[in-house]
Amino acid sequence: MRSATGSARLEMNASSQSSVPVSVVVPIKNEAENLPRCLESIRWADEIFVVDSGSTDNSAAVAERYGAKVVQFHFNGTWPKKKNWALQTLPFRNEWVLILDADEVLPAGAAEEMAEAIAKSGKICGYWINRRFFFLGRWLRHSYYPNWNLRLFRHALGRYERLTDAETMSGDNEVHEHVIVEGPTARLRSEMDHYAFPSVDVFIEKHNRYSNWEARVAVDGLLPQSTGGLSNKRVERRRRLKLLSQRLPFRPLLRFLYIFVWQKGFLDGWDGYYFARLHATYEFLSVAKTYELRKRIMTKDECRMPKE
Repeated sequence: MRSATGSARLEMNASSQSSVPVSVVVPIKNEAENLPRCLESIRWADEIFVVDSGSTDNSAAVAERYGAKVVQFHFNGTWPKKKNWALQTLPFRNEWVLILDADEVLPAGAAEEMAEAIAKSGKICGYWINRRFFFLGRWLRHSYYPNWNLRLFRHALGRYERLTDAETMSGDNEVHEHVIVEGPTARLRSEMDHYAFPSVDVFIEKHNRYSNWEARVAVDGLLPQSTGGLSNKRVERRRRLKLLSQRLPFRPLLRFLYIFVWQKGFLDGWDGYYFARLHATYEFLSVAKTYELRKRIMTKDECRMPKE
């Protein structure tokens, strides 16, 4: 039986704590283990939507215990994916939304900073927040750091870019699409904790799906055809490098060197080394699946050609 103290702790908007006028969207599927840590970090939010995809664990029950509104998303196989569907469909009662994955956690000072950012936003339409990665039991301070993401924005002015309508076999949630906002953006000081890869198994499972998306976008040549322009120079530079790298040989080696040498991943020790090697494996999967998909398309085209 939960104690009275424990029950009070789960109240999202305790009387002793004023809420921040923001609606939070947490996309999930079978995240019962991660949800308590995530939702505990945003108890101050005025409104929380947990967008589920038919979880078979007790994710929905966990979310409801924290006062979140649980809605079900039914993917049609192509578009829209979960986050864009939420932005287009949910009845937000706040102008500002925050997108937070179940394996992400905000620090203690985020509530005050976001409340101030919203109150003093002026013409600002969105805010970027940095995040650090938890990998094999430790925080990486160099590999994939900094890692800026546009997560807090005026929901009427922001949507995830649309890169493909095709079936990507990568799941019903956006993979590496970025939020495009209609207006200027700024940065927050707070940093998210990202518990994305607690084990090598989890890394491989996720990136096997992600590489399906990478292959489809590469084959269709859709990366330069984003539905909008990115508003962060660092992210824009990463995309340009990604486009350039697709024309170069030895992409897995280049990915390893980018993380381990350029980002100084070697300063993260053996954990940084394995993190870089695993991302090189991800790059190899993307290259191999792109080759496979192109061959499959060519074979289908040859079969359609009339015989003389």
